[in-house]
Amino acid sequence: MRDGKPVPAVSAAVFHDGRVLLAQRRKPPLTGVWSLPGGHIEPGEKARDAIARELAEETGITADILGIADVTDVIIRSDDRRLKAHYVITVFYGRWQSGQAQPMSDCMAVDWADPATLSQRQMTEGTAAIVARAAALAAQHDPAPNG
Repeated sequence: MRDGKPVPAVSAAVFHDGRVLLAQRRKPPLTGVWSLPGGHIEPGEKARDAIARELAEETGITADILGIADVTDVIIRSDDRRLKAHYVITVFYGRWQSGQAQPMSDCMAVDWADPATLSQRQMTEGTAAIVARAAALAAQHDPAPNG
């Protein structure tokens, strides 16, 4: 939180060969948890510019951002229910364009995961549902088969 206010952030469900890119968080408050790559929007930065920057900084890839899949809140409370963090995240979806995915600044690991296996990981709440929604939206952008 910045001055007790929610922090604007971005993330992206990026797809490549039927898989979605996941990042394992390196920093608190969710160290070790898998989520979609992303992070804070810097003051004066546009959300689409922020997700391009975050993807490059965290994973080393570039993506064709196709649209917005969701806007979600991550609210983290201490054991005594005090608010520790509140992020308002614009979740984009898109397709991999270039780069070899690798853990960089804020990631312990990255992985291209089969969306059907997300329940087998420790993930941020609601990520699997957002990935499913993003996959359906991304499929609408796929060219029609020839025939």
